Amino acid sequence: MIAPILKALELEGYAAPTPIQEQAIPQVLRGKDLLGCAQTGTGKTAAFAIPILQNLFLTDKNPVQSHYIKALILTPTRELAIQIDESFSAYGKFTGIPHTVIYGGVSQHHQTIQLRKGADILIATPGRLLDLMAQKIVHINHIKMFVLDEADRMLDMGFINDVKKVIAQLPEKRQTLFFSATMPPEITRLSASILKDPVRVEVTPVSSTAEKVEQLIYLVEKNDKRQLLIHLLKDENIQNALVFTRTKYGADKIARDLYKAGIKADAIHGNKTQNARQRALNNFKEGKIRVLVATDIAARGIDIDSLSHVINFELPNIPETYVHRIGRTGRAGAVGAALSFCDMEERAFLRDIHKLIDLTIPIATDHPFASNIKFVQTPVVQNNPMQRRPASHSGFRRTRTWSQRR
Repeated sequence: MIAPILKALELEGYAAPTPIQEQAIPQVLRGKDLLGCAQTGTGKTAAFAIPILQNLFLTDKNPVQSHYIKALILTPTRELAIQIDESFSAYGKFTGIPHTVIYGGVSQHHQTIQLRKGADILIATPGRLLDLMAQKIVHINHIKMFVLDEADRMLDMGFINDVKKVIAQLPEKRQTLFFSATMPPEITRLSASILKDPVRVEVTPVSSTAEKVEQLIYLVEKNDKRQLLIHLLKDENIQNALVFTRTKYGADKIARDLYKAGIKADAIHGNKTQNARQRALNNFKEGKIRVLVATDIAARGIDIDSLSHVINFELPNIPETYVHRIGRTGRAGAVGAALSFCDMEERAFLRDIHKLIDLTIPIATDHPFASNIKFVQTPVVQNNPMQRRPASHSGFRRTRTWSQRR
């Protein structure tokens, strides 16, 4: 690493690279195309941001081309785009390399102003990028490095056609990086069509869950879920919780019910304005609210330091989504807990999750809303799952890695 980046990493308190960073960064610095697979929370952002900054700092000295965008990072959600932009600010603060971020849901005015000032690195969501390209405000014909981040989530959210439109306008001669938490067949086929002799970096089994995340299932009747959630949140060991629900309406209603019960909570989903979403996220990060209720749009776009619990109010019907959700906790070497509610209609979802992660999640029975749902394949846990030590006293080493807060 060059001195300006090392200085920034030192200020951030990062001591050692994670496995995905250790394997990916040298390959990216050598100019290789790369297909990276690592579960969420392992530091993929630094794995591409650091070598991009270094390569541009060392090789791009032509002031005439300073107004051209040279690196494009395409990511599925607004929250994730903002956090990637923050990562580039942190790692590149001493390089002088300009970067900016564009995303939908807000006026394009300020984004356009920043683009006209010039940026070497652009972080973008697909819809806003294509919109500004159509207006001739963004030009990507000088791109040297292209990153498709959270590639599987990009496909899950229906962005495949938009991604192909963007790729079609990129220079043929470029370095392309794919990063993804899972590698379904669709991702493999897409990567084969646009990556050239790529290096594959895979540091964890596909669709595995973090080892330091304690997972528990609560069998409960559908109508009792809200009361169970309030009951669990009375436990002070739940320092903060990210609660996932399937619908936007459901997220708003849960947040209101929690607030009425004296629990500070807010909701975040696609129908909220960007300002409202960012305000709720900031309040959660700063501890002003204890619970953030989210739809799956936030499953990959939220990165919280020391998130103690993820609660699946409803099990996802796509098992890979479960991996993404619970990956919000247990990040950067910390421990965490993932509690999932399962009603009668969700038994099939639970079986699919068990099959995907190759693990049988234990059942918690010591709560007042236990259902008579039969699920004989799952062992029963009799102890109180909430009586767990806070992450800060877990006994795991606390050396900070490059992935923390990224």
